[in-house]
Amino acid sequence: MAPPVRPAQFSELAYGTTLAREFNLIQPEDVMKWSVIRPDRASFDFTAGDAVVAFAAAHQMQVRGHTLVWGRHKLDGAEYTPAELPDLLHEHITRVVQHFRGKVFAWDVLNEAFDENGKLRNSIWYDRPGIGLAGKGTAYIEQALRWAHAADPDALLFYNYAEGEAVNPKSDGLYAMLKDFKRRGGPIDGIGMQMHIFDLHPDVSSIGANIGRFTALGVQIHITEMDVALPTNPDTGTLRNSEDLGRQADVYREIAAVCLAHHGCTAFQTWGFSDKYSWIRSFFRGNKGAALPWDEKYNPKPAYRALKETFADGSCDRVKVSTPELRQP
Repeated sequence: MAPPVRPAQFSELAYGTTLAREFNLIQPEDVMKWSVIRPDRASFDFTAGDAVVAFAAAHQMQVRGHTLVWGRHKLDGAEYTPAELPDLLHEHITRVVQHFRGKVFAWDVLNEAFDENGKLRNSIWYDRPGIGLAGKGTAYIEQALRWAHAADPDALLFYNYAEGEAVNPKSDGLYAMLKDFKRRGGPIDGIGMQMHIFDLHPDVSSIGANIGRFTALGVQIHITEMDVALPTNPDTGTLRNSEDLGRQADVYREIAAVCLAHHGCTAFQTWGFSDKYSWIRSFFRGNKGAALPWDEKYNPKPAYRALKETFADGSCDRVKVSTPELRQP
């Protein structure tokens, strides 16, 4: 099991101890994103990203990089002409990937480029000269993947997305793009399925079918950002129904089992590990929360035990997961 991390919290005893004990794979939550790592056109600040890599090396963990290209990335505030954007993106991908070459085993190269209808979202990169092509907006995605591959041929390259974990129009659009890329030899190694779950009864069968059709194309699946939000009281943050913890555990167990059922599903990550630092409560203004396997005081919840039991058969030899007893040396 693997979480995104905040290097500013490494020095917090409970945070650092739990992270080091429980996980064999980490990725940064924000500090490798454009807005943090590149404060202006001329500067790259790798300080926080290097701290993640150093923590991982000290505790025998692997690192996933997140994320090189995202339509929501805020650039440095400068004005760029359409003709400048391809060089800007090429430079960014090359500098960042080369800096972490040999230290980051996989990259989320692209993040959340498709809308709910399976069409490309408009972004600063979409249909720009040299990046996108009229009528074929996926060209900038392919170009970004090729630049990343050139910068580190050994890194696994992923497209990461949300709200298309089951079979639906969004995942259909991504599937069509992936088939095209694979047919033409495009350098894509996997799909990251975020798995933010807000309904305690997800369509697990459809999620499994979706994983199956992607892995049949020869790519890996990483579950990259799983959390399972529960209804909470906005004033206190307490659960509206304590029995939801049991159902939450079932959902974690079911999704982990679906991953294990497909040989091409090779990593399982939650989006954080303690409710103390989860994004859910603030995003939903207190109406949802308690989404992660540890509570705000780092006490393991039923979800933690469900994951531990699910991965207790030695499956961490294939899927990058860990528990206190199963963590790989």
